[in-house]
Amino acid sequence: MFGLRFAKFQPSDYVMKIKNGKIVKEGVGLSFYYYEPTTSVVVAPVSSIDVPFMFEEITHDYQMVTVQGQLTYRITDYRQTTRILNYTYNLKKNKYISDDPGKLSQRVIHIVKVLMKKRIEQMPLREAIQSSEYLVQNITKEMQASEELQKLGIEIMGLSVLAILPNKETMRALEARTREQILRDADDALYERRNASIEQERRVRENELSTEIAVETKKRQIRETQLEAERSVKSKQNEMEQEQLQFNTGLEEQKQTLIELSIANDKAQADARAYELSAVMKSLEDVQPSVLQAMANMGMKPDQLIAVAFQGLAENASRIGQLNITPDLLQGLMGDAGSHSINANAERGGRTR
Repeated sequence: MFGLRFAKFQPSDYVMKIKNGKIVKEGVGLSFYYYEPTTSVVVAPVSSIDVPFMFEEITHDYQMVTVQGQLTYRITDYRQTTRILNYTYNLKKNKYISDDPGKLSQRVIHIVKVLMKKRIEQMPLREAIQSSEYLVQNITKEMQASEELQKLGIEIMGLSVLAILPNKETMRALEARTREQILRDADDALYERRNASIEQERRVRENELSTEIAVETKKRQIRETQLEAERSVKSKQNEMEQEQLQFNTGLEEQKQTLIELSIANDKAQADARAYELSAVMKSLEDVQPSVLQAMANMGMKPDQLIAVAFQGLAENASRIGQLNITPDLLQGLMGDAGSHSINANAERGGRTR
């Protein structure tokens, strides 16, 4: 009534109560009574403000790129900000009486755009689309040192560049070129794998051949060792055979010498016997044959005497008229005692003759 009203604000609002052109009360989240005809209220946000942006720029090689990102800031000097921009709040309609609060974000974005343009126009396309982190770091430093932002009473809390994209034709060209490069890299990788596989196979084959060579070399060494051992054995055998041959030769020579000596001895003995026999024969030249026969029969055995007796009978067969030999005589001839009967019968036969 009578224009007296009550106002209450949120903790996210910084409020200044102005009466007759002077600030009578200010703070965060105030609540107070005011007289409408003489009181004005200025409200500024305490919390941070996120402002997305998207604008196009030209690179050093005259290619159009689109920069997308977001800027976060907050008001730190409320009086400074409200002196430059009109933040007067209409309590009846619950809105600002001017559009200046929206212009603050535009001013900040314009500053970002100017700084972004200065950086991107110095870069070629390929470098520009990959420079997000570089742009964020450098533009953030420049904005923090910007006098214009200090005059506006605001503080930059963060800047992020989400994407830097060329137009569709340029993107397709870059994609095609990159795709070709990727395909070439894939082919190179395939060739490298094949070469590596071939090289590995060659190494394996070389190792196999080296192993075979080593095995054959070892076999050759073993065979040479065996042949050397066999040659040593053969040499020893030959030496032994040569020694045996020499021994046999010496033995045969000794046997030949012995035979020669034996022959000489036998010859000497034969000569001696011949000389003895010659001397005997010479001494018996004048002796009668019957005497010699009797002398020869001396010392004979009975069977030999019987043989001599039968020989005498055979020589004088023409003079014997009849000769009877009884079984008893034959039986006696087969025994040792038959010699006497034979002699007796021989004497009877002689008398009969």
